[in-house]
Amino acid sequence: MPNFSVNVPQLSSLYSTKTPKVRMNLCADQVFDKMLLWRDMSTKMKFPSFSAAELPDLRKSNKRRGSLRMIKCRAAGADGGRVAVGNDVFSVTTSSKYEVDYLGQSTKGDLNLKLDPLQSFGDGQATLEGPIEEVARTEAQAAENLIRELGIQGPFSAQHSPRGIFCSRTLNLRSISAIGYDMDYTLMHYNVMAWEGKAYDYCMENLKSMGFPVDGLAFDPELVIRGLMIDKEKGNLVKADRFGYVKRAMHGTKMLSNKAVSEIYGRELVDLRNQSRWEFLNTFFSVSEALAYAQMVDRLDDGFISADLGTLDYKGLYKAVAKALFRAHVEGQLKSEIMSKPELFVEPDPELPLALLDQKEAGKKLLLITNSDYHYTDKMMKHSFNKFLPNDMDWRDLFDMVIVSARKPEFFQMSHPLYEVVTGEGLMRPCFKAETGGLYSGGSAQMIESSLNVHGDEILYVGDHIYTDVSVSKVHLRWRTALICRELEEEYMALIGSRGHREELIELINQKEVVGDLFNQLRLALQRRSKGRPAQTLAATNLDDQELTETMQKLLIVMQRLDDKIGLMLETDGELFNKRWGFLSRAGLWDKSHLMRQIEKYADIYTSRVSNFLNYTPFMYFRSQEQSLAHDSPLPDAGIEN
Repeated sequence: MPNFSVNVPQLSSLYSTKTPKVRMNLCADQVFDKMLLWRDMSTKMKFPSFSAAELPDLRKSNKRRGSLRMIKCRAAGADGGRVAVGNDVFSVTTSSKYEVDYLGQSTKGDLNLKLDPLQSFGDGQATLEGPIEEVARTEAQAAENLIRELGIQGPFSAQHSPRGIFCSRTLNLRSISAIGYDMDYTLMHYNVMAWEGKAYDYCMENLKSMGFPVDGLAFDPELVIRGLMIDKEKGNLVKADRFGYVKRAMHGTKMLSNKAVSEIYGRELVDLRNQSRWEFLNTFFSVSEALAYAQMVDRLDDGFISADLGTLDYKGLYKAVAKALFRAHVEGQLKSEIMSKPELFVEPDPELPLALLDQKEAGKKLLLITNSDYHYTDKMMKHSFNKFLPNDMDWRDLFDMVIVSARKPEFFQMSHPLYEVVTGEGLMRPCFKAETGGLYSGGSAQMIESSLNVHGDEILYVGDHIYTDVSVSKVHLRWRTALICRELEEEYMALIGSRGHREELIELINQKEVVGDLFNQLRLALQRRSKGRPAQTLAATNLDDQELTETMQKLLIVMQRLDDKIGLMLETDGELFNKRWGFLSRAGLWDKSHLMRQIEKYADIYTSRVSNFLNYTPFMYFRSQEQSLAHDSPLPDAGIEN
């Protein structure tokens, strides 16, 4: 029987969308994922089959034949005609027959060969025989060649780019049956200066109507970043490390010195469970609130707030600011203005709808679960999605179920009445059971699980709020989770730009450790000498008193000068991202920020935008990276003693 090779069209040609080409090393399973995606798409979008005679360009060199060898199959007929690849060759592992792989992930959704693996191949059969180590080496190289020739961007290159999807906990996307999405700052990214600036303006107007002095204040998003905590007792914004120790702090809009931070927070940890004191800035929506609060703290400290407002402490001041911003959202003026001119507030992403289309065509059930109301959701989704979808699709066609006014995080924790939205004007009627294709208001996550017959780790939920979207859905339902954090792109580039600065800083710290170790040894020798005891070694004991003293003096001067230099460099570390707070994910030179610890704990994967899924496939197996430990540093063999 003749062999044939499948020629797969590039994704960019299917949708006339240009995606950047990134060179990469890719193993065979990622290439196979791409082939599977194209197979599904060609079935749904009526791409023609190709016979061997129609592929002369793919056989111009032995090298290319070698790279295509891995996708050759035995033809279904002996006449060299067209061949169908699909159900006759492959089967999909169902939810009733899945197993658990060596990384503890479900194999549901994996593709299997119906035929004998070696019998399925023609002249490529010999290449699959022999030790698997040799076979894997050969086929991995063939995969790299093929992925290069096809011009496909793959996941390994994306992991080393600002648009990568980063994995905290291993996730087999093939085993995911349903993917739920938040809308604001997830499926739709707002221009922060425009959206949060407008929210800030409305907040200031409401504060002014309440009697607060707001004249002369302006929106400055550089003052705050996501991941800070508001200390409502002390009027501070603080940045903590993964353990909860405060590393930087700002009182009002004035940064505090290291000494002041140590005096205020040296003996306590940030405890987010104490909600009466701490407010965590989970999302971009927190920017306007935190900025307004910091500015009002300055006004309170300066005595500009009228006594007519009563006796206000920092906690009472926070309540007033939160109330003013809440009014801006609830009274509808803010969203009405955004709906009237969405192009001024929304940053469109042409690739995002196509990423969701891939997932839907791969058999994933897509859900939209948002706290926004129906009118706002419909208006903004139409603006952001419809013009980028093929074949006159509407945004609703992407989703198997849409939930508006979901009231997260309660949506994941308890049940609320369910209403079906039955008209374009938003008219609703009570409903007791959700069905596929429906548009609903309220309800609960348990209702979704029951209606779609998917549960727990079969569902991936994607959102931008570390608590409302990610933490609660994981803790209460054991859903798999993905966090959207747009700032990752800027931070990634800032880290690259800071590489030289950080290398110099680390070199200085290492030099100080060497100098400091000698100083400490000489100090111990001096201490023992003063007590009439011998030093650590005979050579140290025989040191001249003057030589010992002068050497220690010189080392001490060097260390003090190093401290001054290192301290200054540490203060400026991360300023390419934010001059006040440094990097989003880091607290200090080596440690993680409290936000990063939350992301690692609750988000299985995290990335800057949903459209980054387009650089992967709906069948991707995300593997978490090795986690380093303090004692992982390798030691020379000669230094190891039994």
